[in-house]
Amino acid sequence: MKLIVKDIRKFSSQSDALNFGGMKIKILTLLIILFGVLEGKAQEKKWTLQECVEYALENNISIKQSALDLEFASIDRMDAIGNFLPSLNASASNFWSSGLVTDPITNTNSTQTFRSSNYSVNVGVTIFNGLRNIKTFQRARLSKLLSQYSLGKSKDDIALFVANSYLQVLLNKESLKVIEKQHEITLEQLKRTQDLVDAGVLPQGDLLEIEATSADELTRIVQAENSVQIALISLAQTLLIKDYESFDIIEQEYLVPGAEIMDKPIDQVIAQARESRYEVQIAEQNKLIAEKDLEIARGAYYPTLSGSFGYSTRESDAKSFSRVLDENNPILTQNIGTVEGTGQNVINQSPNFLLLEQNPNPFFDQLSNNDGISYGLSLSVPIFNGFSARNAVKRSKINVKRTEFQLEKAKLDLDSNVYQAYLDAKGSAEAYEAAQVSVKAQERAYEYAKDRYDVGLTNAFDFSQSKFRLENAQSKVVQNKFDYIFKLKVLELYFGIKIADIKL
Repeated sequence: MKLIVKDIRKFSSQSDALNFGGMKIKILTLLIILFGVLEGKAQEKKWTLQECVEYALENNISIKQSALDLEFASIDRMDAIGNFLPSLNASASNFWSSGLVTDPITNTNSTQTFRSSNYSVNVGVTIFNGLRNIKTFQRARLSKLLSQYSLGKSKDDIALFVANSYLQVLLNKESLKVIEKQHEITLEQLKRTQDLVDAGVLPQGDLLEIEATSADELTRIVQAENSVQIALISLAQTLLIKDYESFDIIEQEYLVPGAEIMDKPIDQVIAQARESRYEVQIAEQNKLIAEKDLEIARGAYYPTLSGSFGYSTRESDAKSFSRVLDENNPILTQNIGTVEGTGQNVINQSPNFLLLEQNPNPFFDQLSNNDGISYGLSLSVPIFNGFSARNAVKRSKINVKRTEFQLEKAKLDLDSNVYQAYLDAKGSAEAYEAAQVSVKAQERAYEYAKDRYDVGLTNAFDFSQSKFRLENAQSKVVQNKFDYIFKLKVLELYFGIKIADIKL
């Protein structure tokens, strides 16, 4: 921006020399404003912890998968509700027949080509099946609740992981500041040592020692900068952000929060964790689901009663044939033989029928005339099914036992984790306090060593060692501070404080 303004000023001077007038100055002023706006837009966004957590909760793949599991459980619940409803199915068929065929309407044989169709509607309902429909619905409700707990646990895990990654970036940045600040002191001391060497007060070796210290600090600055970049990349990958180069977080002072939770009895923290932590709730839901599966399996011992109702009709375009008495010649007389001895003819008389072809009835009239209904009950009693029902019950009992053990293990693991988190937070608090005491002592020791070095009472090596110990103490304070903050937040999570309500 400075170079741009400089070039613009130069161009402005040339414009004045060429006497372009006030219009050119206005244009240059607009250009300066435009470049300022563009530069402001070019500044990349810096993320807060809350923004990182919210972004991760919206975009993390594991959370999206858990959300899909919840949708899947909702669909299972709708399936369970559907089991209580009757089934309704409709069917229709249309086909052609040719040759010597049977008319489906008149049930007579004739040689012709015709079309016919059938239509039906069937309703079926399960009246009783060992209460398995009710148990399946109850299981679906438990499964949906389990999916909600799993989604909540995924969110807590991701949020805590993001918070840890965020604090790691802050820790590395603070460590870099400590080294850079010490290097500034070293550069000042290097200049002063040069003056003392030039004046003959200190030997040349002291100057070389300070220069070596400065070079070592430059190396550690580069390493600290790399650590910051690696931590930022790790956080960006956790957030699924691909623009690693421009990703950064807001640098601000994070004070050590109050530790009121440390004053609570550990038994109270454990009891609260058992009520609020998803680990135990998930194990409890798995146990309830296993018990419900056992009830469903036992339902196979009972008979199944179902009801059905059907309506059907049909039509055909086949021509029908009927016999009608010939009015003009109602009697047929046939000579079938003669009587021996008399020669008298034997005559047979029979009705004279004519075969008349008739067109089919109208479509809807046939549907109305040929319809019919059917209804009934069906009872299926399980007698022997190859031990499948009995073995299913046995497997369900084993699964119930397994989930009971898993629940007990989840409680024991939670107790152990809470104890560990409590001791970790307590130990981190003590370490942080000790580091603060240590850095104050090292500051006094450094000032004392500096005063002695300035008057030539100590050499550069001893002075550098004192400075190095101060730098280590300052780094320890920063490290223990963020370690204590994180472990305190973990303990608050176990106490039931949601990650969204935790403030740094």
